[in-house]
Amino acid sequence: MFTRIISRILIVAMFALPFQSVHAGMIGTDQIVLSSVQADRDLVTQSLDRPDVARQLQGMGIDASVAKERVAAMTDEEVRSLAGQINSAPAGARVSNGGWVVIIGLIAWAVWYYTAK
Repeated sequence: MFTRIISRILIVAMFALPFQSVHAGMIGTDQIVLSSVQADRDLVTQSLDRPDVARQLQGMGIDASVAKERVAAMTDEEVRSLAGQINSAPAGARVSNGGWVVIIGLIAWAVWYYTAK
């Protein structure tokens, strides 16, 4: 009985809902590299916009706008290296997918543990 209802709903949905066509295209390596380099450059520039970093730069006698100009003049490899150092720093690192799985798993376990008591 239940499977018949679900089957009928799916059949109606297949005919009633529009299908969208998808056009796949080739993405060149240069496009991927450019987007990766731009993301790294944005990360470094955003780091320079942080107030604590700007304060430290001012303490060293470097203006934030001069630092941004220097970042703009850096080669792609230099920017990639600097972005890697920013990401590997403990306070500036991003949480990876595995980290999110562990965090969500711990939260789910805690909810289950305390509600099952």
